[in-house]
Amino acid sequence: MDLLNNMDAITLAQAQQMVDEWIKTIGVRYFSELTNMAILTEEVGELARIMARTYGEQSFKSDDKNNLGEEMADVLWVLICLANQTGVDLTTEFKKTMEKKTNRDKERHQSNEKLK
Repeated sequence: MDLLNNMDAITLAQAQQMVDEWIKTIGVRYFSELTNMAILTEEVGELARIMARTYGEQSFKSDDKNNLGEEMADVLWVLICLANQTGVDLTTEFKKTMEKKTNRDKERHQSNEKLK
């Protein structure tokens, strides 16, 4: 995995390639899409637990891990797996989402009194 040698800044396309290489060389094969969707839900739950304890009213239990970045990366990993196995180019889709949000919301948030 040559990409591991230069991970200071990677693109979404490189991340998709890295995950695909890892799955094919170390992970044997992708889990089914449904299994990965369930895993994504589980990972988002783990992220939510840390967010609730860090920024909400809940306190950490003695055995809780507090690694926000690790949980976010776990969510990203499984999302990339799902993108790869369903043929989604995350770079293209992210660009489309940025354009959609910019066009739709360019004045909406600026005029929202709740955000001032």
